[in-house]
Formats: sequence, C-alpha cells, structure tokens
Amino acid sequence: MLSNTRSSQPLVLHSHCLAPSSSQIPTIDLIPRSACPENPIPYIVKKCIALLQICASSKFKLKQIHAFSVRHGVPPTNPDMGKHLIYSIVSLSAPMTYAHSIFNQIQSPNVFTWNTMIRGYAESENPGPAIDLYHHMHVNSTEPDTHTYPFLLKAVSKMVNVRVGENTHSIVIRNGFESSVFVQNSLVHMYAACGHYENAYKLFELMPERDLVAWNTVINGFALNGKPNEALTLYKEMGLEGVEPDGFTIVSLLSACAELGALALGRRVHAYMVKVGLNENMHANNALLDLYAKCGNIIEAQKVFGEMEERNVVSWTSLIVGLAVNGFGMEALEHFREMEKQQFVPGEITYVGVLYACSHCGMVNEGFNHFKRMKVKYGIVPRMEHYGCMVDLLGRAGLVNEAHEYIQNMPLQPNAVVWRTLLGACTIHGHLALGEFARAQLLQLEPKHCGDYVLISNLYASGQRWSDVHNVRRIMLSEGVRKTPGHSLVELGNRVHEFVMGDRTHPQSEAIYAMLVEISKKLKLEGYVPHTANVLADVEEEEKENALFYHSEKIAIAFMLINTPSGTPIRVVKNLRVCADCHLAIKLISKVFNREIVVRDRSRFHHFRDGSCSCKDYW
Repeated sequence: MLSNTRSSQPLVLHSHCLAPSSSQIPTIDLIPRSACPENPIPYIVKKCIALLQICASSKFKLKQIHAFSVRHGVPPTNPDMGKHLIYSIVSLSAPMTYAHSIFNQIQSPNVFTWNTMIRGYAESENPGPAIDLYHHMHVNSTEPDTHTYPFLLKAVSKMVNVRVGENTHSIVIRNGFESSVFVQNSLVHMYAACGHYENAYKLFELMPERDLVAWNTVINGFALNGKPNEALTLYKEMGLEGVEPDGFTIVSLLSACAELGALALGRRVHAYMVKVGLNENMHANNALLDLYAKCGNIIEAQKVFGEMEERNVVSWTSLIVGLAVNGFGMEALEHFREMEKQQFVPGEITYVGVLYACSHCGMVNEGFNHFKRMKVKYGIVPRMEHYGCMVDLLGRAGLVNEAHEYIQNMPLQPNAVVWRTLLGACTIHGHLALGEFARAQLLQLEPKHCGDYVLISNLYASGQRWSDVHNVRRIMLSEGVRKTPGHSLVELGNRVHEFVMGDRTHPQSEAIYAMLVEISKKLKLEGYVPHTANVLADVEEEEKENALFYHSEKIAIAFMLINTPSGTPIRVVKNLRVCADCHLAIKLISKVFNREIVVRDRSRFHHFRDGSCSCKDYW
C-alpha cells in the first residue's frame, strides 16, 4: 500500500521494499530523496520495475506502483517503465484500455512493446485491434520478429477470419519467418481454427521438425472439424514417431472418440491417462466424462464424475447434459439441484441441458419454471437455443398450437431451427395446416434444407396425400436438393464400421443379410408389424416393408449380432433421427436376442433393453 506519510522532500522507493514477505506481497515504503542519487528517475524506474515483477499477481498493486512512479516524476513517455507496465497489465489480463492508454504515451515503443500489445488483444475478448496494431507497427517502421506473428495469428484464429489469416501467411513468407517452428505451429492452428483443416494438414506435412505442439494442433483441428477418424489416425502416427502425448492430446483424442462413439478406443485413451497420471487433470476428466456420456455409457460417466477430486461448471454441465440426452431427465434435474446446493453458478449451456431434460420427459410446467429462474435468479438472457427448447417442450407434449403461439411472442426473431422444431412436432402429431405454415417460414429462411422436405413429406404421407408427396419430390429434384443419406456407425476391434441403407459393400454382406432374414422371422413371431406410415411412396405394403428392412441401423445391428458374443451390448451411432419402425424393431430385437442396444441418433440416446426403451416412446 502507499504510505500516507507526508514529507517536505520528494519521496522515492526504498530498496528494502524489494524483499518479498513470506505472508504477503510487499508494501511500498517511502523515504526522503537524500538517500537516493542526484537524478532519482532511473533509480525509481529500476525499483518500480523490480517491484512489478514481485507483485506479478496483483492488479491492485500494479496500479499502486504506476501511480507512485507518476507521482514521483517518471514521465509517461518513459519507454522502460511503459514497457514493463504494459507487460504486467497483459500478463494479469487487466483491461486493454489501460494498457493502450500507456502505450499511446510512449514515443518510440520497441518491438517487445508492440508484441506485448498484440498479444494482449489476441488473448482478450476483442482480438480485432491486434490486426490494426500490426499495421501501425509497420507504419512506424518497427520490424516484426519471430514473436510477432504467433501473437498476430492467435488473434486471427480467435476472429475465425481465414482471409486475414491467408494475408498474414503471405506476409510471413515475404518476411522470411516461415521456417520458425513457432510461426509454423501458429499457422497450422489458424487454418484449423478457421475450419480449413486441409490447409492445416498440408502445412503440418511440410514441417521439417514437428514438435508436440504441432501434433496437438493438427489432431485437435481434425477433431474440431468433424474428422475424428483422421484425428485418431494421426495419433497412431504420432506414437510411431516416438512423440509422447500430453493432456491437450488426450482431450483432443477423447473428443474425436466421442464424436465417433468409439467407446473401445476411448477406453484405451482412458487407460493411458491413468498410466501417465493425467487422470487427475480436470480438463482431461471433463473430456472423459463427455466421451462416456456421448457413447451412451452413462454409468461410467457418473463414475468419472464421482471420482473427480476437482470439478468446475463444465464438469456439472457435462453430466447434466449427458444424463438428459441419454433419457435420464429426472436424474439430470437432481444433479442440477445438487450443483446449486454446492454453490456452482449454472451457465447458458447448463440450462440448455436442464430444459432439454424437461422437454424429453414431458415436464412442461417444470420446464417453464426453470426458464423463469434462469432469467430471474441467474440473470441469464435466453438465447435462441433456450427458446428452441421451450418450443420443443410444448411440441413434444402435443401442445402444437401453444408452441406456435409461443414462437409468435418470442422477443427474438425465430430462426430456421425453431420453425423446424414446430414442423417436426406437427409431423408427429398430425397438424397439417400448421405444419404447412411452418414449412412456408422455412422456405424463406433455408429454402434448400433437405430435412424440411423430408418432414413435410412425412406429414403428407401420414395423411395419405400422395400427390403432395410426389410434388415435394419433384421440387427437390428441380431445386437440386438431395436427402442426406442415413448412415450408422458401430465399433468392433478398435475399428469403426459404417453402413448405409441397403449397404452391400461390406465383406460380410452375405452373412449380414442372412442375419437380417433371421431377425425378421423372429420379430414376426413376436407380433412385429412394420410401421410403414411414413415411407415416402404410394406403393404396395410389401415394398414399403422391404425399404424399412434395409435401414442402416438394422444392418449395423445385424453385423454386431454375428460378430460379438451373446449378451454383449451393441452401440450404434446414427446421423439422422431413428424412424418409428426402427425404434419398434430394435425394442423387439433387444428382447429376442437378449441384448442391450444403445442407439445415439441426431437428437438423443435410446437405451433398448428387454423390449423397452429409455425414452418410453416419447422422443
């Protein structure tokens, strides 16, 4: 603290204040100038800089030191004092407006000061000024060095502006910094962050020396951009080159495994975590929890959560969302209440999980109560995702007209997802007129979204309006809209197998189709009648049944039945929503073959066991 001592003589720092106390950050003691050199300014600057280094963890002390230096004659333009003040501000994540006000007073900032300012903005919530600073740096004839471009590229990555990144890349080459490993790693990260993973990988391949940062960056780039297979392949190559993974690698790998639903591979990563002691790393544990939840193994997810010595909001949110999407809505809400008891403040994503749980369990009143508490108690401004959950909550409960009224009264302009949610509810509950209205809104917002054509076709088909179904198909053809092909993934022997509808490309196709025939016979003995209402064609029932018979999830399940021991759980990841017929068939398969079958579709998990599903047919 600054002393309140008054003296008739100017005051300066006493050197003994540089000895840190074992219990607290040292205070600033003041003594008469008579104890200092004739020109005290360099002395004051030197002692202030030393004190800044000692007080590196306190924003309050930083401002005290700055105020003291100004009060005792250090000019604002002093480059040494300014440089260290800016560095301290950036290191403490203090407001960049404070740093910039000091920076503007320095007459000739050196490259270190420019870099520190660029770094500060790159690490802030507003990275844009970093680009402007770089241009001003050039105008002021300050030559960049090997540290300038990594900071600048970090800002570009945050902005997700690949055009600026490409311009920066060309400048890097022109200025001869492309051989720097730090610059190369930053370029790989920039392209990956901007979604250009192909360019990121090309740069990675061209690197003569690839350190752990480079491997982590490109693996994470593939994982974040929906290329989990490529991420796992790179991990294997990384091991062959003798590069040991770290916590960041583990998080990226677990994310890739979660995306694929590759539980066995994820378990191997888990075993490695334990082996190298990363099982105490909170971020790695959060990723592991997310993996088990996304693979439908909610028991393992809860076990990981229970064994975590340290938890944060992400940990609680991952478990709550995991329970909700796996069909355990009541348990998700119980954990949410426990989270509040332990004084964790829920965030926007936490509440998406809470509202999702209410929606998929049909708890309309509780959903509205949570939506209100979110705003009143925690001051969370609802985003479109929250409003979408509320529309879904009403729509799933059959309150389709109320869902439409809710959309009309929303303070935000409804987006395509909200109207699509309403259209889906109209399709399920047979509200033709309102479904057509929702479809009209979607044509204005996303006229070529294939899923909307499928939903409206299903709505027409359920009403036996085949001329309208054929008209929708003609429009799709004329507009060049193609239905997203359904595919299902299963994991066997550390390899992920993919199947599409009517797939006969697999080496075991003959055995798979023989198993499908056996499945069909056994299901009919159980009273199975195919659910053909939504097959998009006015054809004979037999043809419709054949079309349903070859859906990708049924092929995937048949493959697993012939390749895994009796009683082994089967896990399927599907890119589209499971259809009503497959849902009915898989319930019976779980009973007839005595298998637990977990299907993760586009919106949730279905845990089939003994002829029933965790969703209780409410999905």
